[in-house]
Amino acid sequence: MAFPEGFGWAAATAAYQVEGGWDADGKGPCVWDTFTHQGGERVFKNQTGDVACGSYTLWEEDLKCIKQLGLTHYRFSLSWSRLLPDGTTGFINQKGIDYYNKIIDDLLTNGVTPIVTLYHFDLPQALEDQGGWLSEAIIEFFDKYAQFCFSTFGDRVKQWITINEANILSMMAYDLGIFPPGVPHCGTGGYQAAHNLIKAHARSWHSYDSLFRKEQKGLVSLSLFATWLEPADPNSVSDQEAAKRAITFHLDFFAKPIFIDGDYPEVVKSQIASMSQKQGYPSSRLPEFTEEEKKMIKGTADFFAVQYYTTRLIKYQENRKGELGILQDVEIEFFPDPSWKNVDWIYVVPWGVRKLLKYIKDTYNNPVIYITENGFPQSDPAPLDDTQRWEYFRQTFQELLKAIHLDKVNLRLYCAWSLLDNFEWNQGYSSRFGLFHVDFEDPARPRVPYTSAKEYAKIVRNNGLEEHL
Repeated sequence: MAFPEGFGWAAATAAYQVEGGWDADGKGPCVWDTFTHQGGERVFKNQTGDVACGSYTLWEEDLKCIKQLGLTHYRFSLSWSRLLPDGTTGFINQKGIDYYNKIIDDLLTNGVTPIVTLYHFDLPQALEDQGGWLSEAIIEFFDKYAQFCFSTFGDRVKQWITINEANILSMMAYDLGIFPPGVPHCGTGGYQAAHNLIKAHARSWHSYDSLFRKEQKGLVSLSLFATWLEPADPNSVSDQEAAKRAITFHLDFFAKPIFIDGDYPEVVKSQIASMSQKQGYPSSRLPEFTEEEKKMIKGTADFFAVQYYTTRLIKYQENRKGELGILQDVEIEFFPDPSWKNVDWIYVVPWGVRKLLKYIKDTYNNPVIYITENGFPQSDPAPLDDTQRWEYFRQTFQELLKAIHLDKVNLRLYCAWSLLDNFEWNQGYSSRFGLFHVDFEDPARPRVPYTSAKEYAKIVRNNGLEEHL
């Protein structure tokens, strides 16, 4: 069964997770450099991305992997502090520009389309020191950085992601404090960061639209993480409502302002306002957009980029004690079905991706959709013959075909996470998502294909699965 003609086949990486060279050639420190160097077991075995896959010096090896897979697209991110060491255009690092120019030019020479993410969790430390995403000043900093990247690389890059998983970043970094800067602000920080992330994205989209689009003719969006959320008891009205509310907080919180009308969903506003009131706050903990901001935010995406890995069941859980936190505001608990197979946090629920795509189609007026990440980990030591993982991919592709052919979803691109085993944030190198195995003990960081890489290459070559739906 075939995918549509011209369907995009990709794999993805992110700068901090693969590049290494953390202080090479004038790069400034990013928040993950600071966070991992502080130790304290916030990352598995205090591992760091100082060297990671060594992609800063081993780009040619990555390119060989991309060519071996036969990819049509490659998604990678720019390190903001490699290009602008203090986060501003006051000092521009030419060595950083040279590195990314080489990647872009080599991809194009080999017939591979670059998809470039401006920001994938690695804020320059200099900007975090000024308040990071909790400060409104970040909107201007991000817009200037985006304009710098559009003007430097936009003659060749036609597909841009401004911000990777704004919904995960705001919660993990500024609400729970699991990501750097590592300071929890439960029930407040995540909303403040989200507010600034949405405005920063919208501002940079408008900069592209007004200053670069006419000449460069590219597309700009942001990527959102989405777990499919299903009621634990399909016959329980409170579970059904809790599951709907959970999707609204998780995905629509960001997608509705950008794709529909410039403002947060009503249920989000009312839930947080009523909880805030109960907790004695003088006003809602969720900041409000002005009418002018709503106009600025509405319609600032040229495609819908979503990242799906897994599914959870949702049960209504009343916040009786008035606890602070995003989950407490939604009034849910979430958990997997005990029958689902898993490795770590990812449970194998292939039908979840089809339901998610259908939801996006129905809710957001049938947009062009890119899946900008999807994958399945192996625990270390990872066997090269990764049959369980390939089965996850195969079942996912079957569901994508159903979504395209039966649900008429306008899916145009699929991006496997990840090209290489890499630094998986708090899990360090213990969780391996790569299509290519990387030996982190060997200074040469050799890349060796897993079985899933060979199978994925066949899918790309055939533009589909050999078996029928």
